[in-house]
Amino acid sequence: MTAGDALPADLADPAGTPDPDRATRSCRYAVGVGVRPQTTGDELAGLIDAVLTDREIAPGAVVALATLDRRADHPAVRAVAAARGWPVIGYSAGELGAVATEAAGSPRVQAAVGTPSVAEAAALLAAAEPGGHAAAHLIVTKRTVPTAAVAIAMPSPAAGEESEQ
Repeated sequence: MTAGDALPADLADPAGTPDPDRATRSCRYAVGVGVRPQTTGDELAGLIDAVLTDREIAPGAVVALATLDRRADHPAVRAVAAARGWPVIGYSAGELGAVATEAAGSPRVQAAVGTPSVAEAAALLAAAEPGGHAAAHLIVTKRTVPTAAVAIAMPSPAAGEESEQ
C-alpha cells in the first residue's frame, strides 16, 4: 500500500461475528515507525506492543503501520504488519519532512534518511488520510529503543466534535 491508497472504510466484521476490538476501531489509530537496517521483528513488535498496552489501545483499533517509503519493505515492518493484519504505508522523505512534529527531530536521522522525523510524521500523515481528515494529532509522541522508534496518531476531531482520546 502506498500513501495514495485508501484504507478500508468499514472495519467491522462482515460476518457479524462479535469483535472485542470493535468499540475502539472507530478511533482509527495510525502507528508510525522508524527502523534501522538491523531492527528485528521482535524488537519492533515489543516496542509497539508496549506502547499500545501503555495507552490501552487494542491492536484492532490500528488501521495502518506507516514509515519511510524505503523502509516499507523492511522485514521487521512487514512481519509486524502481517502478524496484525495492518497495511503498510510508505511516505517519501519529502512528505515526512513537510510535517510539523512535536519533537525537534534528529540530526542523525536527517543525515541518514533525509528527514528529521519518521515515526511521528508518518503516524500523523497516515492518521489524517483514512477519512480524508485535514489534520491528525499525536496521542503518543516518539518512543524509542536503540533500533526503532514508534509514535501513534489519530485524526483530529472536526470543529465541534470531541476527541476520543
